[in-house]
Amino acid sequence: MTIEYALSSDYGWLRKHDRYVADEILKTKIEHREIYVVRDGDEITGWLRYNLFWDHIPFMNMLFLLEQYRNKGTGKKLVQFWEDDMRKKGHDLVLTSTLSDESAQHFYRKLGYVENGALKYRDEALEIIFCRKL
Repeated sequence: MTIEYALSSDYGWLRKHDRYVADEILKTKIEHREIYVVRDGDEITGWLRYNLFWDHIPFMNMLFLLEQYRNKGTGKKLVQFWEDDMRKKGHDLVLTSTLSDESAQHFYRKLGYVENGALKYRDEALEIIFCRKL
C-alpha cells in the first residue's frame, strides 16, 4: 500500500467514484495537490480530499475506501499521512465532519478528533464538526 498525491492520470477513476465534487473542481484539486490516493500496486483503493476552511484551516471533505479495503487500518494511515502533510505545511489544527447517523464519528474520535460544533443542513441528520490539534 502506498499513499501519494493524486495524479492527473487518476482523474477518470476519481471522477467515477467521487460524485460529490464538480468536474472542474476535481481537476483543480488534483493540480493543487488537495487529493491523496491509496494504491495497492497499480490499483487505487481509496482517497482523501480536503480544502481550506476560512482559507487557512485544513478541512477533510472526503475520506473514502473501497469496501473490501475498509477496517484494515488504511483509513487511519491515510488520515495520519494527511495530518503529517498539513503539519509540514505549517498547520497546527485540522477539521472534518460527519453526519451524526454515520459510524465514521467513532473512527474520528479514536484518532483524537474532538467535537467542536454541529450544523443542520436540509433534511439530513446533524453534521458534527470535529477538530484535532496537530
